[in-house]
Amino acid sequence: MSSSDRQRVEKVRGSRRARLTAAPGTTAEPAVADDDAESDVVASASGPNDERMRREVPPHY
Repeated sequence: MSSSDRQRVEKVRGSRRARLTAAPGTTAEPAVADDDAESDVVASASGPNDERMRREVPPHY
């Protein structure tokens, strides 16, 4: 693996954070999420206290 095949860290002028170059074999578009499949599983696996747990807010210190 040569140095041109790897991601590089680039300094961004005026910013605290650096930026990574794209990894080889990747694209800039985000991947399509499978939200429908996961939401069906979560909804069918709910228990008797799930709704109450979602409504309650933890105490703030």
